[in-house]
Amino acid sequence: MPVPTLRQLRFLVALADHRHFGRAAEACHVTQSTLSTGLKELEAGLGVALAERTKRSVTITPVGREIAARARALLTGAQDIVDIAVCHAGPLRGDLRLGAIPTIGPFLIPRAMPRLRDTYPDLRLYLREELTESLVDGLRAGRLDVILIALPHDTGELAVASLFDDGYVVAVPRDDPLAGVDQATGADLADRPLLLLEQGHCLQRHALEAFATVRLRKDDSFAATSLTTLLAMVEGGLGLTLLPELAVTAGICDGLDIVAVPLVGALPRRIALAWRPSSPRVRDYQALGAVFAAPGSACRPLRGALPPRPPQGVAPLTPL
Repeated sequence: MPVPTLRQLRFLVALADHRHFGRAAEACHVTQSTLSTGLKELEAGLGVALAERTKRSVTITPVGREIAARARALLTGAQDIVDIAVCHAGPLRGDLRLGAIPTIGPFLIPRAMPRLRDTYPDLRLYLREELTESLVDGLRAGRLDVILIALPHDTGELAVASLFDDGYVVAVPRDDPLAGVDQATGADLADRPLLLLEQGHCLQRHALEAFATVRLRKDDSFAATSLTTLLAMVEGGLGLTLLPELAVTAGICDGLDIVAVPLVGALPRRIALAWRPSSPRVRDYQALGAVFAAPGSACRPLRGALPPRPPQGVAPLTPL
């Protein structure tokens, strides 16, 4: 029986992830016919059916799911071999697949890119924006190398390095009573429902839990998919929202007819990098984190930053 190639296994994993030949082919950067031929060759070589195909859907067979799960581990191990070689060639070289949540990526990464390009010209950074759960799943599956997320969040066995704290401001219409104050507190928001992102965005949970002693509530009549939509609602006089300082200092409110009021006493979210503890590129991730946390990139460097938190049984990592 012929041994499957990594290419064939990559096709199978992509199909198991996307359940669609077109999207799986796009993820593998091949044509749909190439992916389909590769999978048929894999099935013929193994002597089993890996997928059930109809005109409208693709279902992975039980044996296909089992083989896909083992294929993920093999592909991750193969990538680790490449990463070991890359690390020996020098810091932050070659391809790096970075995932970021939408409330961090657009505001932090563009500000850090000039320094990354100047300091690490041989780095090729590929960015994916997804929600936190999808990023964590992608990291564990080997689809991503390192992710930018906001804590608190359950990261399980992942290695985590804290970068900086990100506080909040209150965005209100210009005719709102809070528009005339120097700063707002949790008490000012206690009886006012907030316009927030839809469920699945960790910022929704973080905003509602911003105060330990004040229970904030969301406006159940509306949920946004982006911060720009929230701001459009605020500018239209339909309510108020909490914004991360990172987004405000990056200029998300510029040119809008709203007022951003500093919020005091709120528990900030913590911006962090996370990666698989088995990855050989730990030093690269630490160097990347140092750039993201540097003045000019981050909104507010975290003083006394915590060292990366290793999972049980893994040696402590060098702090950023």
